[in-house]
Amino acid sequence: MRTGKFTKQLTGNLEYKAFIPNELPFEIKIDSDLQDLLSKANIAIGRLDGNTSLIPDVDFFIKMYITKEASLSSQIEGTTATFIDAIKANSKIQDPEIRNDVDEIINYIGAMNYGLKRLNTLPLSLRLIKEIHEKLLKGVRGKNKAPGEFRRTQNWIGGRTIQTASFVPPPYHEILRLLNNLEKFMHNKSPIPVLIKVGLIHAQFEVIHPFLDGNGRVGRLLITFYLCHEGILKKPLLYLSEYIMEHRYEYYEKLNAAHGKDDIEGWLKYFLDGVAVTSEKAAKVAIKIHNLRENDLEKVSKIRSSEKGIKLLNSLYRNPILQIKDVEKITGLKNPNAITMVSKFESLGILKETTGQKRNKVYEYRNYIKLFE
Repeated sequence: MRTGKFTKQLTGNLEYKAFIPNELPFEIKIDSDLQDLLSKANIAIGRLDGNTSLIPDVDFFIKMYITKEASLSSQIEGTTATFIDAIKANSKIQDPEIRNDVDEIINYIGAMNYGLKRLNTLPLSLRLIKEIHEKLLKGVRGKNKAPGEFRRTQNWIGGRTIQTASFVPPPYHEILRLLNNLEKFMHNKSPIPVLIKVGLIHAQFEVIHPFLDGNGRVGRLLITFYLCHEGILKKPLLYLSEYIMEHRYEYYEKLNAAHGKDDIEGWLKYFLDGVAVTSEKAAKVAIKIHNLRENDLEKVSKIRSSEKGIKLLNSLYRNPILQIKDVEKITGLKNPNAITMVSKFESLGILKETTGQKRNKVYEYRNYIKLFE
C-alpha cells in the first residue's frame, strides 16, 4: 500500500499487528471530484480571510473562535465542560456549575495561543509540537502520561487489550524516524497544494500517534498552525473540530480507510469538504458580527454617557460575560451608576442577566455568544 503496512509484533498469545506508515509524500491521484473540492476549499478560505477585515478588532473574534475550538476539540476527547464554561472561566466568573474539566479547555486555549506566538520565533517543528503538548496536559487528565515527551512504549486505540484494539500505531522505536520525515515534509517546497499537504500531515500525525495522550488535540492544532505558517491564513481563523464533531463517525472511518484500505483520496475529500464548510460558516459569522455591532452601536450612541456605553459594548466582544464589578472597571463608573448602565443595556436587549440572583449577578451578551454556539 502507498500509506504503509501492518507488521506482526511479538509472538504467541502476545502477538499483535501494528501499522507502520510509509514516509511522506504519498502518491495522490487527483481526480475531478478532488480537484473541485480543493478549489472550493481554497475559495472559501480566501473569502474567510477577506470577510474578517469587516470586524473592528479581529483579535477578539479570534479569541472567541479559539475558545469554541478548544471546547469542541476537548469534547471530542471526552470532556463535558462547555463553551459557556470556558468563557466564564476565562472571565473569572465564579460559578459552582462550571465543570471541573474546564481546565482542559483552558489548557487548549493556552497551548493554541502559545504555539501561535512561538511561530514568530520558532519554525513549525518537533520541538514546538512537544512544547505545545506539554502546555496541553499540564495539571489535567493525562498529566502523568509524559507531557512534552514522545512515547517510549506501545499504545493502541480502542479495545480493552492490544490484541482486540481497533488500531495499533507504530512501535515506539519507529516514532522518531517517522516524525523526522513529517517535519521534513512540512518544510519541503514540493508542488503539492497546501490544503492537500496539511490533510496528509494531520492524517500521518494521527497514524504515528506519538504521545501517550492528547494526540487528537495536538493533531487538530497542527492544522491551524500549518496554515498560518504557510501564510494561507493571515490570522488563525480555521478550526475543524465542529465539523469533526458533526461528522465524527465519518472522520474515523475516513482516517482508518486511508491506511487500512489505502484510500488516501477518500480522506482528503472529507478533509477538504471540512475546510470549505468550516470556512464558509466562519465567514458568515464575521458578517453577522459586523452587523450586530453596527446595530448595537447605534442603540448605545443614543443613551446618556454614550462614550462609556460604547467602551462597555466594545469590551463585550472580548469578554461577553461579566458582572457589575467588571463594568465598574471597564467604564470607571461607580456603583450605582454602573448598575444603571447595565440596566440600560438590558432594556436595549444587549445584556441579559442569567443567574436570577439578587447578588453576584452575571450578565451575558447573548446575541454575540449565540453566533458561536
